Amino acid sequence: MSKVLILTNSSGGLYDFRNEFVQALLCGNQVYISMPDDVKEKELVQEGCQIIKTDINRRGINPLEDLKLYRTYSRMMKELKPDLVVTYTIKPNIYGGYAAARRKIPYIATITGLGGAFDRSGILLQLIVSMYKAGLKKAACVFFQNEENRGIFQRLGITAKKTRMVMGSGVNLERHRYEEYPAVEETRFLFVGRVMKERGILEYIEAAKALHSQRVFFDIMGYCDEDYQDMLDYLEQEGIVHQIGFHTEVHPYLTAASAIVVASFHEGMSNALIEGAATGRPVIASNISGCLEAFEEGTTGFGFTPGHADELIHAMKKFLALSYEERAKMGRLAREKMEREFDRKLVTGEYMDEVSLILSK
Repeated sequence: MSKVLILTNSSGGLYDFRNEFVQALLCGNQVYISMPDDVKEKELVQEGCQIIKTDINRRGINPLEDLKLYRTYSRMMKELKPDLVVTYTIKPNIYGGYAAARRKIPYIATITGLGGAFDRSGILLQLIVSMYKAGLKKAACVFFQNEENRGIFQRLGITAKKTRMVMGSGVNLERHRYEEYPAVEETRFLFVGRVMKERGILEYIEAAKALHSQRVFFDIMGYCDEDYQDMLDYLEQEGIVHQIGFHTEVHPYLTAASAIVVASFHEGMSNALIEGAATGRPVIASNISGCLEAFEEGTTGFGFTPGHADELIHAMKKFLALSYEERAKMGRLAREKMEREFDRKLVTGEYMDEVSLILSK
């Protein structure tokens, strides 16, 4: 049996968005997962994975912490001697990729989004580019989730032996099954994502202040990742927003929503958007790569320029003007698009193609 080592910064993210790939790897291979938390440890162990706890500071650059992470990955690979390493997210991609390259172990990486890292300039941007070059240049394959991200890497000279495009992580069409549109007179907008500036929370709050009423509600689902908690608590007391908090099972909340709102400044491919669409809900989303691929303007949702609260409000007003039948039709067409283009089985197949090529050598 071949050994496959997966490096990730979140057990929840791995299980929720990539577990079908993990299950496919488990068919005929030993799978080890390096992860920092135990949120989905029980489920992964029950499936047959072996877990290695690895501390990761997900945000910020601390040279000492990052050097320690690289050494941890390198030591892990020396002991396990995996036949393949699979990496997700920035630090596993960079430090795990570099460690695998140094030990001449084949590896594949996934760029799940660039965040604000590439909006920077000067020495800091040069440093980030240099680290990505070192981490990815010997990758057997790098998967991208939108063409814009791949184009940015190409322009900056961040290369790998091979690249492939996938439709994000895809969506599990059975877990996020189609639900009939809610037959209620009220409208519930649902913001899904970490509560932080780059996710568009400030624009969403401005829209809530402008449009909330006894029949129009603004829900927020996700954990507060920046210093907005006091403000959110005040707004909730005033009846402007409602905080749902972080939940690992999002489907019931998607089902209850009238429309899903994704206001991010950056996305690899928005899981919140495609899960909401799969459930049969219209979307109101940023006109950016990672969102534009997953909705059709005026057909399955409405777009707006991120960072522009006035455009978000305008898009919401267009949605509020729709009849119940028009909203329900949008939801049905959103589901059909997910079935055609975003089935996770298709994405898993893309990954397994590369795994088979590598392990057969």
